[in-house]
Amino acid sequence: MDIHITIEGRHELAAQIYRQLRAGIVEGRLTGGTRLPSTRDLAAQLGVSRKTTLDAFERLLAEGYLNTRAGSGTFVAEGLQRLPAQADAQPKTQTKAQLAVRAQPLWERTPQGLSLPPRRLALKHEFIGGMTDKSLFPFDVWRRCVNHALRAQSRSPGFYREPVGEQELRLAIARYLGFNRAVACNWDEVIVTQGAQHALDLVARITLRPGDVAALEDPGYPPALACFAATGAKVVPVPVDAQGLVVDRLPDNARLVYVTPSHQFPLGMPMSLERRVELLEWAQKRGAIIIEDDYDSEYRFEGRPMEPLKSLDRAGLVTYIGTFSKTIFPELRIGYAVPPAPLLGPLCTARQMADVHGCTLTQTALAAFMLNGDFAKHLRRMHKVYAARRVCLLEHLQGALAPWFEAVVPTAGIHLAAHLKAPIKEDALIAAAREASIGLYGLAGFHRRVRARPGLIFGYGGIAVEQIDAALSTLARLMPRLAR
Repeated sequence: MDIHITIEGRHELAAQIYRQLRAGIVEGRLTGGTRLPSTRDLAAQLGVSRKTTLDAFERLLAEGYLNTRAGSGTFVAEGLQRLPAQADAQPKTQTKAQLAVRAQPLWERTPQGLSLPPRRLALKHEFIGGMTDKSLFPFDVWRRCVNHALRAQSRSPGFYREPVGEQELRLAIARYLGFNRAVACNWDEVIVTQGAQHALDLVARITLRPGDVAALEDPGYPPALACFAATGAKVVPVPVDAQGLVVDRLPDNARLVYVTPSHQFPLGMPMSLERRVELLEWAQKRGAIIIEDDYDSEYRFEGRPMEPLKSLDRAGLVTYIGTFSKTIFPELRIGYAVPPAPLLGPLCTARQMADVHGCTLTQTALAAFMLNGDFAKHLRRMHKVYAARRVCLLEHLQGALAPWFEAVVPTAGIHLAAHLKAPIKEDALIAAAREASIGLYGLAGFHRRVRARPGLIFGYGGIAVEQIDAALSTLARLMPRLAR
């Protein structure tokens, strides 16, 4: 039978075919195991070249939507028909801000192991994660954007602004997410926050009550754990494997699940498409909310980008959060959240109760920076810089340091993890490296229940290629002594 695909005009033909086939799979119209027409037959049916249909099929194959069987043809991948359909009713979500004063002091509920980053990095070679290279930021361009914002602010009335952020920035973020991350949203669905941590706090306030269960990855992001614990929730660490969060290990009564599917923090692997579908199905059955933290996937170095959970979410389950800390610099303190519709009003209320609104000067400047195309230029430049640093780091870890390290090679981000091979001890290595003025940081602090495998997290956002080369050459000379 001919498959129903509509071609409009003669532009982006492969993309049109790809989008319609993908939509049929996601919506369940093309179920698992369905045999598709050959690329030759489909090209004849649509009146396009065979190369056009080949390009569309190859993209779907690379992303896991299709598979091939030798001598039999091309089939829709099994398991994807379980993508949650649009729910008739809204998910069972807490829709009013819970800002009650907790009797137990915050510092008594904060998990052990959470610490602030060092105020001053004194070592010559620093591999600390989350650090960016400000020396390469176009401050001259940024200064013009700030001047534009000052002029705009001088003409505005002296009154409070919208809690959810400046309209121009929300529009710029919505366009960026649609183009760069395949997250379809309108500008009025975006909430501007003071970084991703602020977004986490707001979502936790309106969805968690004392005693509720919140689940997150193990190893995982300690500030997220601290944020959920501060609400009085019971935080349950859930193990990860090569495909990401192990959904089968989620507690049945979890009200909220926090994941980093594009670049698992701190290990780095992406969550597989099969596991994403499984997580969405799990959350819909239980009325749970998912927080998807897409913190640094702008920098992708291998393979095709995996679609965010948000773009697969058809039942209003996922709150998508992001930040400009990794693409610009952390001091900017601007992030964003794209919540399901039922959470938009409560999040706005929680934001207004917390601090009324953020700094409109930096928001207006960032909006100009993005809408003028300068943000995209900066990302392209930094992608090349970070790619070279990543290559240098891997050459050492897989070369002279290979006897002592097993690198977990990520496809994206500005850090990577490397497990230590026995008999090297994590603490001893970090201490020895500090004596050589090399700042190394261990993986042990990111584990809760899962037995920590000794290793390091190498952040390469703030260290140049020449420094990486010098530091790891020194480290290679230290390792034989530590192994004895």
